[in-house]
Amino acid sequence: MPTQPEVANKAPENKPEPTKPDPKDELVVTEHTITVNGQTLHYTVTTGTIVMKNDENKATAAIFFIAYTKKDEPDSSKRPLTISFNGGPGSSSVWLHLGLLGPRRVVSGDVDQLQPPPYRLVDNEHTLLTETDLVFIDPVSTGYSRAVEKEKAKDFHGLEKDIESVGEFIRLYVTRYKRWNSPKFLIGESYGTTRAAGLAGHLQEQYGMYLNGLMLVSSILNFQTALFTTGNDLPYILYLPTYAATAFYHGKLAAHDQSNLQDLLIEVQTFALTDYTLALMQGDKLAADTRTQIVEKLARYTGLSPAYIEQVNLRIEIFRFTKELLRDQRRTVGRLDSRFKGIDRDPAGEQFQYDPSYSAIQGPYSATLNHYVRSELNFESDLPYELLANLYESWDYSKHQNEFVNVADTLRAAMTQNPFLKVIVANGYYDFATPYFATEYTFTHLELDESLRHNISMTYYEAGHMMYVHEPSLAQLNKDLAAFVRAAIASSLSL
Repeated sequence: MPTQPEVANKAPENKPEPTKPDPKDELVVTEHTITVNGQTLHYTVTTGTIVMKNDENKATAAIFFIAYTKKDEPDSSKRPLTISFNGGPGSSSVWLHLGLLGPRRVVSGDVDQLQPPPYRLVDNEHTLLTETDLVFIDPVSTGYSRAVEKEKAKDFHGLEKDIESVGEFIRLYVTRYKRWNSPKFLIGESYGTTRAAGLAGHLQEQYGMYLNGLMLVSSILNFQTALFTTGNDLPYILYLPTYAATAFYHGKLAAHDQSNLQDLLIEVQTFALTDYTLALMQGDKLAADTRTQIVEKLARYTGLSPAYIEQVNLRIEIFRFTKELLRDQRRTVGRLDSRFKGIDRDPAGEQFQYDPSYSAIQGPYSATLNHYVRSELNFESDLPYELLANLYESWDYSKHQNEFVNVADTLRAAMTQNPFLKVIVANGYYDFATPYFATEYTFTHLELDESLRHNISMTYYEAGHMMYVHEPSLAQLNKDLAAFVRAAIASSLSL
């Protein structure tokens, strides 16, 4: 009789794991209407993810986006198209989407008028959809966008990597939806303006995609203007007008400086670029009597004590200022918007423990976006919507070691090669994240040919980084952006 095989002692076979199919696009289309200025606007919303692939046709990431297109257009391929994103790095597109541009907006309230939960969306009478179709992009690791299985998210987290992946998404969207003939605009906020300037050059060079305009909200192109590193005196100079505006808002200046914000800022800007700059440049050689005069002026413009300004060696760092200005009231002021006040457990501390201007908007935007996507746009995902992912510290700037990141020259080159590229820059007077005077410095140092300087316009609002939380600023910003889009298109059609 034959013996039974010794199955139990046989080595198991190393069978390869079954290959999972690549993820597929997931898109939902819905129809909506809104009434703006008495006119009914019919529009289509496409919500979902597009799968990005590499040169070997392998999936690398699924990018979440929400696109709004006006219906009943005779030739939709020629209607203006605006691509929108926020910054961070690590921010989703929710802020510009539900705060400023989209046909629905969140009612978050403003200083001393914050709204309690549950929060609500309302029709946005200031939507830019009246002028241009809109596409909101969440870069990888923000919103619902993710790297696919076995791909590394960090491969998308860096200045150049981010520009390449977002640029590829724009190319893919414009191609699939037949928008190559549309007048095209980018709008970015904060680090999103860094991305937008980089994309202006990348899209031209990589794909031959020339833009009609950039809309930069709270701009940061040259990081030297905002990094308080040892030996870099530039931020101390460029933040000073925003310190003055903040002290003005909170009533910390003498009576003769509290009458008119614009006159005050002109005076402070002049001092910053002349006496204050010369004083900092002299360093330890600064004469004692001149130093006393500078201290007195800084105290007058910032609302801080002369003794404190002496202690910090004439150099007021932003996070120290947010803690020091209202220390006597046991309050702090916000970074994104210095009109907001916070309460720290330790009023004697060195820096604030949280940004009160961010905490004021985080809840309303998070709740309304999560509700809106499922309830009105019919897109479902069990992933957490990453409103603001913590990518700032890990973001890859390796190509810029031993130098400050500066994409301003990329913008200059793009405008030089495409002289029809128009730029509008929106600034908040109470913005400590990207101060308006630092932005002015960047643009006056572009070294752009004089014949092209009229392509740049600056606007200003009495609010902070997200100036649209202030409803008068929201209304004015919408008017400014709408006029910019119309003018940019008109200039190209007049030739």
